[in-house]
Amino acid sequence: MSTPPLPDVPTQEVIEIERALTRITYLSTRARQHDRLMALAGVPLDRAAVALLRQIADSEPLRPGELAARLGVEASHVTRTVQQLQRSGHVTRVPDPDDRRAQRIELTDAGRQAITKIREVGVRGMQLALSDWSPEELRQLATLFHRMVDDFLAHAGEPDPQSVPPSAPAGSA
Repeated sequence: MSTPPLPDVPTQEVIEIERALTRITYLSTRARQHDRLMALAGVPLDRAAVALLRQIADSEPLRPGELAARLGVEASHVTRTVQQLQRSGHVTRVPDPDDRRAQRIELTDAGRQAITKIREVGVRGMQLALSDWSPEELRQLATLFHRMVDDFLAHAGEPDPQSVPPSAPAGSA
């Protein structure tokens, strides 16, 4: 499959989208923002642990190597984080049904409760930030965000790391 050539000059709209994505990425990955979210959720986990919990929650139990690939990190990083999450009771290792010598990582009840709390706090914060938006604007934004992610993944030629089909925006039918 050949990739169409890039235009010589990016459009102003694409430049503005890139700027907005850079800003939102910066805002969402700041250590202070993470610490505030964890305090509100009552879940004392670092960013790496939360990223791992999110990935596990959004898929079936996975081998550590698969988790590393989906998160784009070294396997040793996942191993350390899994050990931390095991000690805190958030994940457990289970036999891989395809290869009994291997293990997969799955959430415990405590891990499911933690990720639920983290997501609830995140959604409440987003709801507050977007409270002046109309339901139609929110539907459009959700649709366009999903489309953009799908197009980025298609362009990158990589499978969706979440392996979860996009859900319809709330209230649509």
